[in-house]
Amino acid sequence: MPEQIRVDINEYQQVTALVYPAKPKNRAGITLILGHGAGAGQTHSFIVSFATELAARGIDAVTFNFSYTEHGRHVPDKNDKLEACYLAVIETVRKHKKLGQNKLAIGGKSMGGRIASQVAASRMGGAGDLAGLVFLGYPLHPPGNLDKLRAKHLPDIKAPMLFVQGSRDSFGTPDELTPIIKKLKTPAELYVVEGGDHSLKVPKSAGVTQEEVYRSVLDKIAGWLKR
Repeated sequence: MPEQIRVDINEYQQVTALVYPAKPKNRAGITLILGHGAGAGQTHSFIVSFATELAARGIDAVTFNFSYTEHGRHVPDKNDKLEACYLAVIETVRKHKKLGQNKLAIGGKSMGGRIASQVAASRMGGAGDLAGLVFLGYPLHPPGNLDKLRAKHLPDIKAPMLFVQGSRDSFGTPDELTPIIKKLKTPAELYVVEGGDHSLKVPKSAGVTQEEVYRSVLDKIAGWLKR
């Protein structure tokens, strides 16, 4: 069972985070914080499954609710509030009794990954010394709006990056991401889920089960973090 911890954003605002401890026999000494997407909180099956399976692979995983989700709102907060929340989670994890000595990586699904990237680019607070970033469906642009790219800040990130992107992602295909990644001076890797959409889901005609797809993605993330 995950451990529930409180994250203080400021004197008046708090959110809930969950720690999924790595199995002691293969604990790698790495923590990955996963922010959730815009439309679902940390209890969504995608986030719960990924955190649980990463812990089974030796990675201490931490999830959390952004403030708007914690308080039952459906519209995401503005960028500054989302970033403040993520920074508070980083600070809390760095002070955590069991996780404080771990190397720290951050990331998340869609919006959660984008906010992690913005925090890493700013290098504010505890985000200045990161082992890496993991993006699960990086939202390069809104669907159908290819001119509104969310990539200007990526060159400011100093930690290695792993982009896990579905080949059918309407928020940004691997072909759209590739030229951007190639220009980065920081090591960045693109792992393509063939047939995958924004949530890495593949059609039944893909020839593999969704479970097999997620297993491959999780193996990739765990192996990449350990390297």
